[in-house]
Amino acid sequence: MKINLVKTSNNLTDLNNLTLKKRLEHKINNKTKPPGSLGRIETLAIQLGLILQTETPQLHAPQMIVCAADHGIVAHGVSAFPSDVTWQMVENFLAGGAAVSVLARQHGIGLTVVDCGVNHDFAPREGLMLRKVAYGTADPLQAPAMSFSQCEQAIENGREVLANLSGNAVLLGEMGIGNTSSASLLLARLTGLDIAVCTGAGTGLDTLGIDKKTEVLRRVLAHNPEANAPFDVLACFGGFEIATLVGVVLQAALENRVIVVDGFIASSAVLVASRIAPLVLQRCVFAHRSGERGHQHMLEALQAQALLDLGLRLGEGSGAAMAWPLLQSACVIMGEMASFEDAGVSRSDDPI
Repeated sequence: MKINLVKTSNNLTDLNNLTLKKRLEHKINNKTKPPGSLGRIETLAIQLGLILQTETPQLHAPQMIVCAADHGIVAHGVSAFPSDVTWQMVENFLAGGAAVSVLARQHGIGLTVVDCGVNHDFAPREGLMLRKVAYGTADPLQAPAMSFSQCEQAIENGREVLANLSGNAVLLGEMGIGNTSSASLLLARLTGLDIAVCTGAGTGLDTLGIDKKTEVLRRVLAHNPEANAPFDVLACFGGFEIATLVGVVLQAALENRVIVVDGFIASSAVLVASRIAPLVLQRCVFAHRSGERGHQHMLEALQAQALLDLGLRLGEGSGAAMAWPLLQSACVIMGEMASFEDAGVSRSDDPI
């Protein structure tokens, strides 16, 4: 798998096509508006054109992939909720009652839930993919969260899940009690930041709970000093849902799909994927800045600017779904808004 990851990086195309970029910039600058007056929607429209390699980007059959798994670290009291909530929320997704479920319906986004490693057996049904590697990760104070083979399998599962879904855009979602701990560990080890600035309330811990969580995570880092390469860090500290999302991101980048990144957990998968294949970041649109403490540091490490800042920290892909209409607006502005020439409108620099 490590060889395959190298091949993935080598096979990604640099999307900074200067000729296409100049055409896109010329097109957006000649719409009937003052230059730059649509702000970041203009840069978003250009990015979507570069990802989809066209002057008239159109989004079709968007897919929300919600990856779910349990975490052994929960045994150390790092979450305000018990692990059973993971499988109960999966049932809620499938029943259509969760935030991401209703938002996906609202915006016409296909929703696929993937059991990557939930400590529960689900009955097969529409909208659910069973790709369980194990019934949750190991306690990282006792052993790496995943063996190398388990981590490899989760990444490969993510590739396969994405490859079998239609569309040219994927939105990243997740569910897993304890997974903010994994994301904090990934951020700290891959960036060198102190774990205290990477660790937040997660499911709603109070100050004492955050302090306890931080102390546990500091012990986990100290227990695994040898894990430094991206794949090793993922196996040591990650979760099955995060590793599966890494596979989704790598495959989506290979297929030049638009990747809409949700919050802290989804961003941690992108952080790992970008350390394996840096060009994946050209395909990523970061939906929002989470209220989770470490997410701003994550965005800075990724040199990313999020579209929204609403104090969200639900996860599930909910923030990605909320940002989706902005991508649609960027496309219709590029494709349907008149130019000065088309509309017969004078420019600011036209002679009077």
